[in-house]
Amino acid sequence: MADTTNLNRLAYFTAVVDTGSFTRAADRLGVTKAVVSQQVARLEKELGTTLLVRNTRGVRPTEPGRLFHARCLSILREAADAIDELADARAEPKGTLRLTAPYDYGTAVVVPVVTAFSARFPACRVELMLSDQTLDLASGELDLAVRVGWLKNSNLHARRIGTFRQLLVGGPAFAKNIAKAKSPEDVAALPFVANTALSEPLHWHFELGDSQQRTIHMQASIAIDSTPAVLRAVQASGGLSVLPDFLVAEHIASGRLILALPEWKLPSGGIYAVYPPTRFRPPKVTAFVDMLMLQAKNISLLT
Repeated sequence: MADTTNLNRLAYFTAVVDTGSFTRAADRLGVTKAVVSQQVARLEKELGTTLLVRNTRGVRPTEPGRLFHARCLSILREAADAIDELADARAEPKGTLRLTAPYDYGTAVVVPVVTAFSARFPACRVELMLSDQTLDLASGELDLAVRVGWLKNSNLHARRIGTFRQLLVGGPAFAKNIAKAKSPEDVAALPFVANTALSEPLHWHFELGDSQQRTIHMQASIAIDSTPAVLRAVQASGGLSVLPDFLVAEHIASGRLILALPEWKLPSGGIYAVYPPTRFRPPKVTAFVDMLMLQAKNISLLT
């Protein structure tokens, strides 16, 4: 029966078709001609069809044999790829890892992972491109892209490696105002640093459990088009602002920033490792993403 066919026989048959000879196939496989002939004969018996025409001029496939040969090539290639993939999984990362990340998340989170990765795997060199533009992975020049927020293209080869929370924060100069605030309406009149890199920098939707929702419109006293620069303005007492946890977690933990309305939640987003449209991921990519996931988890624990 075909479902019990020994896959090794596919290799024998394929070698005969490729070389046009049982003798040359035997030389390629490192076995005797009798073994090759025996294995191909058993394959034909199992399949119930003649795969090869044998005559004094050589060996050629029948029409069913030609079609079966094409399938065998695919099967054997798949098997070889699977073996290579397992070998790669055990291999040490090496070569150059090229990746891109947004400027803010890249600076705050990816750069420390890059330095730790380089120290752990000295045979691997890292090239990190920080850009708030979405760079094309199809060119083959990048091994990985780190993207933050909400993926618009659902067809991407992406792995969610973490999440981030948006937090309303202010400097110690606003400590009394923040302490008095019990609802989003209480902070609407306070000075606010708007991040104009966002699509709606002044409209924010808050939720308290499953029952209460508020959407408020902030009044911008300062408007800046860079998230790290917004953070600096908040630290300099320019006003409150909404910033991602990966930028402010350590500042909140140290008291340099104060979390406003801690019981109210703003929309959270995802952090993704996005891969090029290729089948296999080399060890350098897998190892780096694993380290990045751990770093993202540690940040979430701070908030």
